[in-house]
Amino acid sequence: MAQNTSADVSSAREALSQQEGDASQEKSLEEVFEATENSYSLMKEGQTSLGFNMSYSYVADQRLDVDIQNGQVRAFDVNPSASHNLSNNFNFDYGYENNLTLGITVPLVVKYDSVETQSASGLGDVSINARWQPYAYVPGELSKTVTGSFKTKTGSSPFKTVGSKTLPTGSGYYSLSGGLSMSKVVDPVMLFGSGSVSYAIPEKDVNQPRSGALLMEVKPGLTASFSGGFAYSLSYDVSMSMSFQGSYTNKSTYVFRNSTGTFSDVESAASMTGLFNISLGIRVSPKTITNIGVGFGMTDDAPDMILSLSLPIDVNGLKAKSSSSS
Repeated sequence: MAQNTSADVSSAREALSQQEGDASQEKSLEEVFEATENSYSLMKEGQTSLGFNMSYSYVADQRLDVDIQNGQVRAFDVNPSASHNLSNNFNFDYGYENNLTLGITVPLVVKYDSVETQSASGLGDVSINARWQPYAYVPGELSKTVTGSFKTKTGSSPFKTVGSKTLPTGSGYYSLSGGLSMSKVVDPVMLFGSGSVSYAIPEKDVNQPRSGALLMEVKPGLTASFSGGFAYSLSYDVSMSMSFQGSYTNKSTYVFRNSTGTFSDVESAASMTGLFNISLGIRVSPKTITNIGVGFGMTDDAPDMILSLSLPIDVNGLKAKSSSSS
């Protein structure tokens, strides 16, 4: 086994024309992959990192304006609409133990709706996450990482912005999620996949007027998400990854109190989203990897297009993850 590994490393170095002391193709691939897919990686005990991720999504649609009088259509118009969402996420990770990494994500959100001329900017929903590896990672073997997250409702709630000229920057409720991520190097690519389930805690005492009734409670549906793809090292400095990301959200229930004092439940339709993502990882310095990505919506409920940029941040007292690899 040792002889085969040495031969593989030598072949990779020869093919990439690396200098003595450079990392192998496999190590380079793992570094770029972990910088791209953060949920698959762990920090060493006592290690910290600060990262920045920017994501822009564009959603285009057609809205119908119909004027009906006495059962007859008097006016009919189709207006194009577009929604723009920009999320700037700051991610701080801390290696509590070699197999346990704790983190927090702070999003700053900007939204704009071209038809309603509504906009919003501010803090989004802060989330606290954990990544745990039950078994020590063995090079060449399948790596398994258990993930968990708690999302707060620090962003402005959609249940408090109705009738105003602002858009919500948050979901309006707390949620818990858990899942499993797996990855494996299969020369010359890195295969990866993950699955997770998210449970949203019902939001009570909403007290939001809606068409003569009062919205009292919101029970969001359960969400199941999955993703999979591969990463390929084009050279020591450049890698590319392709992946599919999908999610299914069950029906949500809205509890209304009518003017008569009675209660009624209204259910929304379930939704399915699918995205195809392409990401390019570029080593801009020996210790810094920048990722540029583009995603395309494959279902009606998904954004039409997503652009993303991520990179580590070095500040005094913090050491970016990629700078401590040795």
